[in-house]
Amino acid sequence: MSLRALRTLQAIVRHGSFARAGEAIGLTQSAVSLQVKALEEEFAVQLFDRSHRRPALTEAGKIVLAKAEEVLALYDQIPEALSDERSLVGRLKVGAMPSVLSGLLPDALVALYRAHPRIRVHVAYGLSGELAHQIAAGELDVAVTLEPTRPHPANLFWTPLYEDRFWLIAPAELGRQDPRKLLAEQPFIRLDSRAWSGRPIDHELRRLRVSVREEMVLGSPETIIKMVQKGLGISIISMSDELRAELPIICLPFGEPQLTRRIGLLERQNRSGGRLVAALAKAIAEATRQHVD
Repeated sequence: MSLRALRTLQAIVRHGSFARAGEAIGLTQSAVSLQVKALEEEFAVQLFDRSHRRPALTEAGKIVLAKAEEVLALYDQIPEALSDERSLVGRLKVGAMPSVLSGLLPDALVALYRAHPRIRVHVAYGLSGELAHQIAAGELDVAVTLEPTRPHPANLFWTPLYEDRFWLIAPAELGRQDPRKLLAEQPFIRLDSRAWSGRPIDHELRRLRVSVREEMVLGSPETIIKMVQKGLGISIISMSDELRAELPIICLPFGEPQLTRRIGLLERQNRSGGRLVAALAKAIAEATRQHVD
């Protein structure tokens, strides 16, 4: 039995086919089949019901998968167990939403590498909801996301780190006007409510009984900012004070009182509180203080 065979089994179940599993872990489909055959011979059981079009685990297969995940989780903890508090060792797969990637994360990674030069970080991009599913599937160790809103995958653990505020943004040529007047008269570019940031915006607009003239629905705050800069409408997004100070557009507080959102670290419950994740959280906190100062 090899760890690679166990990871192959895990990948088949996660990705739904031998071919896609092979693409994910860098093996041909025939090599994936050989890994499964080796496990079946090792334990003298059949892992998959071949009568199904998609790979379906047998009862024995479910038992082997559960134990394989335990073994792999223990193996992945070895570098962390060997490290000391002064210089951690290991690899961390981190997801981050766009505003974090363009804001705090670069400075946080610099601080993390300075404190622990033997840590290696793989960074992936995505919206909070997408990152939550990747965490649940084991594709990421941790992600910097908004506070989870339902529905979201079960068995996730979220630790708050910092918060930023929501702003009504408008082209500079419109000047500073009453927010309700802008919302009533100008074309509105809505942040997709499937994004976790979009839901509190929609809720606050309803609470304030404000009707908007919707022209676009977009999923990226960065794209929305560009549209507003070009004079194509107004919008409501959340952003850091640092980003707001750099934008050549009108920014007015949104909400009564002003709406805020919390950003934090999302992980699986059975992996929460690891020392590598704690080191990342400390680095983000340090970067947050630098941005405030």
